[in-house]
Amino acid sequence: MRLLLDTHVFLWWISDDERISRRGRKLIADPDNEIFFSVASAWELAIKAGLGRVELPENPDRFIPKQLAENAFQPLPIQLRHALKVHSLPGLHRDPFDRMLVAQALCEDLAILSADRKLANYPVKIIW
Repeated sequence: MRLLLDTHVFLWWISDDERISRRGRKLIADPDNEIFFSVASAWELAIKAGLGRVELPENPDRFIPKQLAENAFQPLPIQLRHALKVHSLPGLHRDPFDRMLVAQALCEDLAILSADRKLANYPVKIIW
């Protein structure tokens, strides 16, 4: 299975937070699954860490690449077609980072692992 982690799921996974569903934990831990982490999530974390809204153990420029490598998560760059796909999405969710994740999931045929119920209103597979 090909999965795109929502930003909060990435943070919960690396901190072993109990809020990740049992199914989510199994899917992330399964070596047969491809787990993607969007550059949009890295951007979101960099902004929030800079504003003091998210605390990371070290600077995002070191912490995030290290976590991706340690967990064998694949970075998913933002491509032109991802950015343009956002235009066709209904205005159901105002968060630009979440809208980008939806666009990427649709373009790349990925399911999103997320606890955000608003995302389920989009024509994308949400797993929780």
